[in-house]
Amino acid sequence: MEQDPERVIPRSSRGASSNMHESPRLRRLRNDLKVMQALQEESSIFRFYTPGSTFEGGPENYVLHFHGTGLWRPEGTIDVLPRFEHEVRIHLGASYPRMMPELTWKTPIFHPNISASGIVCLGGYGTHWAPSLQLDELARMLWEMVRYANYDVNSPYNREAAYWVKAQTRLRFPVDPRPLRDRLQVDPSGSRHGGLVTNRPDVRVDTPAAPEVQFLDSKRRPEIVDAEIIDDPRAMSMPDIVFID
Repeated sequence: MEQDPERVIPRSSRGASSNMHESPRLRRLRNDLKVMQALQEESSIFRFYTPGSTFEGGPENYVLHFHGTGLWRPEGTIDVLPRFEHEVRIHLGASYPRMMPELTWKTPIFHPNISASGIVCLGGYGTHWAPSLQLDELARMLWEMVRYANYDVNSPYNREAAYWVKAQTRLRFPVDPRPLRDRLQVDPSGSRHGGLVTNRPDVRVDTPAAPEVQFLDSKRRPEIVDAEIIDDPRAMSMPDIVFID
């Protein structure tokens, strides 16, 4: 049976029609990958990779790495110590972006709104998720939690951390002063320049000097000496944590 020439859809038209009818989820997955790649270029703190399969729209799974100052408490101790490597895993389920991504904190952290098992509380977003919230903004919120620029002691997932925050008087928050997009420079006129420092010689970004490291025992456990932070020697560009006497 011959095909009606008027009913034959050109290949290019079929592709265009497919794109037009692409699901919001696929478009969102593709956009999330783009904004995360842009964030990685604008940050010396943040890196990510996407394990597993990648769909036509983009990946469903992300592993986020933050290299900056946060806090943790070794099991069985009362010492709250600095930690410089943080990992969060994100799964964008079948209902995303209508529903909130699944978040799991994988590295040790001592924070009122992160449970010992790695469940993360995002405040109002936990009960009233905003589908318009892009993945790079979610990453920024997680970094704000790492550095204690964002915490809520009134609705804690970790009560011990909440009690500690309310009782402690030695530590000044946030423990890391840098924004996540620390490679963006704001000039006096208020305009913002972006891009990698290495390929933007016209942009100067000041990086905090590395703190000194002192160890007081053979186990090389960080300690507090003369009201100064004692850092992990692997943290080559970490800012100071200031303890208030």
